[in-house]
Parts: sequence; structure tokens; C-alpha cells
Amino acid sequence: MQELNDEYFMQEAIKEAQKAYDADEVPVGAVVVMNNKIIARGHNQVELLNDATAHAEILAITSAFNFLGAKYLPEATLYVTIEPCLMCAGALYWGKIGRIVYGASDVKNGYLHHTKEPGPFPAKTAITKGILEAECAFLIQSFFRERR
Repeated sequence: MQELNDEYFMQEAIKEAQKAYDADEVPVGAVVVMNNKIIARGHNQVELLNDATAHAEILAITSAFNFLGAKYLPEATLYVTIEPCLMCAGALYWGKIGRIVYGASDVKNGYLHHTKEPGPFPAKTAITKGILEAECAFLIQSFFRERR
């Protein structure tokens, strides 16, 4: 089986972000990958669930925990279209995520952007940024431009 790459999985996260966009949610999408397979997906559902914690990353890792029947994800990679916020970074820390890959930086709310790499994570957590950055940024910029 061919090894899928970061761009492939980020495209899948972008598809999740598009679902949020279409539902009038801030368009952030995420997928959790293990062994070259998507085991969980999530997109922002803050408005739908009336829950400020219903971020794409939180929903995706919760789904991954349930799928695996585990509370830690050291072998997993989270692909997310926008840099995680402080809340999501904390959840990823406690979930012991193995790798975080994000598309666009979030200068205002992104947690990793404001700390020295690897941020709050153990040295084992790898962080990759800027994968399909333009596509990820375009979706969220379009969303907010329409609302101004």
C-alpha cells in the first residue's frame, strides 16, 4: 500500500473545514491518523452544539479516543487546518498526541505560534506547520470576509 503524505491528510482536514463553513461555523477541520489511516474526523460545531469547546481538534481526538478505547494517542497524528488554540493545545498535551500538523498559523489565537517549539509538548511530540497553508488560510479568510 502506498504511504499517504501530509498533503493528502491535510486535504481531508480541509474537507472537514468545508463542512463547518457550509454550516456557518468557523471553518476549521481536523483528522486523526494512525498507521496511514484516518481513524477520526472533526470540524467546528460551536454554534450547532452551543458549546465553546466544540472545536475541530477536540471533537476529532475525542472520537479517536472512543474508536481506540484509549485515553492517549502517542502513535497518532492530528492534521488540523488552523494552528490549535490554547484550549486545544492543552487537550492535545493531555492526550499525549504523537504529532501535530497544521496548515495556517493563527496569529491572534494560535497557541503554538506564541511559544517556543515544541510548545507545551514533550520532546517526543513532533510539530509540522504550513502544510497547504494557502488553502487553509483562504477558507478561513473567506469566511470572515463574508461576515464583515
